[in-house]
Amino acid sequence: MAFLSPSPLRGLAGLNRAALAWIGFYAAVLAAWLAVFAMAVQNPAQGLGDMPADFWASLCIAAGQAEFLPLVAMWAIMSMAMMLPTFVPALRCFMDLSHSGAADGRGAVALVAGYLVVWLGASVMGAGAQYFASGAGLVGMTGASVSGWFTALLLLGAGAYQFTPLKEACLAKCRMPLTFFMERWQPGAAHAGRMGVQLGVLCLGCCWALMALGFVGGTMNLVWMGLATLFMTLEKLPDIGRILTRPMGYFLIAAGVIVALRSLVTG
Repeated sequence: MAFLSPSPLRGLAGLNRAALAWIGFYAAVLAAWLAVFAMAVQNPAQGLGDMPADFWASLCIAAGQAEFLPLVAMWAIMSMAMMLPTFVPALRCFMDLSHSGAADGRGAVALVAGYLVVWLGASVMGAGAQYFASGAGLVGMTGASVSGWFTALLLLGAGAYQFTPLKEACLAKCRMPLTFFMERWQPGAAHAGRMGVQLGVLCLGCCWALMALGFVGGTMNLVWMGLATLFMTLEKLPDIGRILTRPMGYFLIAAGVIVALRSLVTG
């Protein structure tokens, strides 16, 4: 019978695989946010897999005591929670290509893995920055700046970066994932992984200065994390992002000037 022909069945199987891939992706995002919440409230989670409760406690303590390896783990979980949602447009574009037979599930996994490798490296750098800033007395127990001048520098730097050609170039690629894939496309999971790394580098070029503002709001501040994730996700959307980038730059610069003037007055 026509409705039992192999072609529709293959299409249905492909749809199911795509649905499972998206379920797995969003499950990973949810798991990362649950882990972030467990750290942020400093309430060691019970029964999360095989990890002992004191694992979560050590990550909470790390923000204040600057223990390097727990800091890396904390930053890695935070980066996964915040940056995976911003990757949705690129992943959706890749999955759409899979419907035409140009890509498959292994390629999608490799793409996401390559993207996360870059952010794992960025997490090591973020942890290193927090380690040395904590040792220098610039950040406190919450991972937030305790120096007005350091806060002003972070705000002014992030604001100024919004206007740089590098930021604009990275955003242009992130906002047009289909163009990115068409320019670099080659079949196979290995090349998908390389494209994931390239997209991760572009994303890092877009977002590193905004991520550094975690030292202003507190590296485990859920409100800052939620707002930053929302902004970075919207900034990568072509129609919305173009009207957000420069106003955010002006806002951050103005905030930095205010903080610097206040620090100058209070000494």
